Amino acid sequence: MKTIIDCIGNTPLAEIRYLNTNPNVKIYAKLEGNNPGGSVKDRAALNMIRSAMERGEIDKNTKLIEATSGNTGIALAMIASIYGIDIELVMPSSSTRERTLTMEAFGAKVTLLESIEVCRDYAEEKGTQPGYFLLNQFANPDNYLAHYKTTGPEIWDETQGKITHFVSSMGTTGSIMGNSRYLKEKNPNIQIVGCQPTEESSIPGIRRWPIEYLPKIYEPERVDRIMDVSQQDATSAARALARKEGIFAGMSSGGALHCALQLTEELESGLIVFITCDRGDRYLSSDLFG
Repeated sequence: MKTIIDCIGNTPLAEIRYLNTNPNVKIYAKLEGNNPGGSVKDRAALNMIRSAMERGEIDKNTKLIEATSGNTGIALAMIASIYGIDIELVMPSSSTRERTLTMEAFGAKVTLLESIEVCRDYAEEKGTQPGYFLLNQFANPDNYLAHYKTTGPEIWDETQGKITHFVSSMGTTGSIMGNSRYLKEKNPNIQIVGCQPTEESSIPGIRRWPIEYLPKIYEPERVDRIMDVSQQDATSAARALARKEGIFAGMSSGGALHCALQLTEELESGLIVFITCDRGDRYLSSDLFG
């Protein structure tokens, strides 16, 4: 019999049939909202906590602390509750109410501050205090290794090795770093495409980091191309994904879809997989679907 942890991963691919206008290119959405915590971050949260426990760095007496924009926090709250570990999650006050309530439902303490950068500074300082442990998804190899061990192999097997392009929004960059490592080992010709917001855009889950906050796990050479996406285009794509394809996902998924659709206009043939990061229900109090 499976536990909830055993339900993480092995998410399906769904073909984008109605929005894709190039018959010679296939686009598939990797439905990470099907994870029990509702997002791709379940994978990294499990690997970070379980690996730290296996190394003896944390136990049930440890107090975990982490800065998050939402999905990682929900995933960490869920995994920490399973292992009986206290956790404080530090999140921007602009985050949707659904996120805070979900973290609290799992028993986490939630601290709201003015920006993700301030949240990261707060968590790093508190993580130095006795009894606290900072997981630090932005610098923790266990973040991207989760995708090297699980997401990448799943995509390779699900596409029977026919994938030509992998598209992912970039936040902590764990997803794109781990998948790039695995997929490039299988076929160096696979193109790894990252999505980031345009300068004036604010897209939950995608960041254009100031240089001093650039995630330490990020290795630019592992990304073949970076495409900018506007807030308007990411919103429009997320709405179209729900209304035309029946896939209910957030704005970062819309951003990845927008970039994937742009690629189809350039390619004569190919098979594109993009990460559908989470479910759309955690954005209902925002104006994303309004």
